[in-house]
Amino acid sequence: MDGSVRALVEAIVGMREKEAVELAQALLDAGGNPLELLDACREGVEAVGQRFEKGEYFLPELMLAGEILAQISGMVKARVAAEASAREKRLGRVVIGTVKGDIHDIGKSIVSFLLDANGFEVIDLGVDVLPERFVEAVRQFEPQVVGMSCLLTLAYDPMKETVRVLEDAGLRDRVKVMIGGAATNDQIRVYTGADAWGRDAMEAVSLARAWVGR
Repeated sequence: MDGSVRALVEAIVGMREKEAVELAQALLDAGGNPLELLDACREGVEAVGQRFEKGEYFLPELMLAGEILAQISGMVKARVAAEASAREKRLGRVVIGTVKGDIHDIGKSIVSFLLDANGFEVIDLGVDVLPERFVEAVRQFEPQVVGMSCLLTLAYDPMKETVRVLEDAGLRDRVKVMIGGAATNDQIRVYTGADAWGRDAMEAVSLARAWVGR
């Protein structure tokens, strides 16, 4: 990560909104990779989330980080979308959401954005999603992949419950399930019964591409 990208991460973590947006624009104007830019945003907002969990930051800081991310995402979306539109067809379909009891949206939105930018049709269910809503979406949209996100440890059981409800509905064998978020790791993957854990947004894209054979 070069100095300008590192400065962007630090500006996001430091809640310096104007500086972060200007740095992002300068990086884009200089021909910077939009995906690298978003990855820097991911690192920044994850650091904000960690400070929130430690009680160092509060809801206003979490919301401001989300606003910064939304601005930067909007700046890069046109460029990335143009690349995606060049694809003849979508690679596959992904249903994604932040599980029941967790209202954190930032990490899930980054994954959703990158999946879309990499050729997937993404059905984003939002936050605090009940297991039954995942089941309904799988029946309705017939995705190849289900993605579950969380920031808080209290979301482990809802993730496990969602996998169980998919099994009870007879849908588990039709989809691959991946989990992600700052509070997850491969041990949590085993606990929840998911097929894979994505360390970050780009790994989530790689998993989805591998599962659809692309």
